[in-house]
Amino acid sequence: MHVNTKRVLAGLALLLAGTAFARDVLIDVRTEQEFQSGHIEGAINLPHSTIAQSIAKANVNKDDHVQLYCRSGNRSGIALETLKGLGFANAENYGSVAQAQKRLQKP
Repeated sequence: MHVNTKRVLAGLALLLAGTAFARDVLIDVRTEQEFQSGHIEGAINLPHSTIAQSIAKANVNKDDHVQLYCRSGNRSGIALETLKGLGFANAENYGSVAQAQKRLQKP
């Protein structure tokens, strides 16, 4: 096998390995008090006002599929723009709690 072909295959393997471990991460961007009053099963709480500082501490990777929601969809939209600015290409605004529950089919 040609040396360049080996390099290309090695790079492709690394790329595929990185995406193979991407996971779905559901984030409630409401305040801690709102989160404590009820949230979607499996969600973590990272308030939109501090998401830029707290996303790395939560071990969320830039290739993860990040699903954001809040009370109405407004704060999750703000959080989405923040994360996109940080390089989270797979982040998505799922809107309100009710919209996210319906889309995810979760209680």
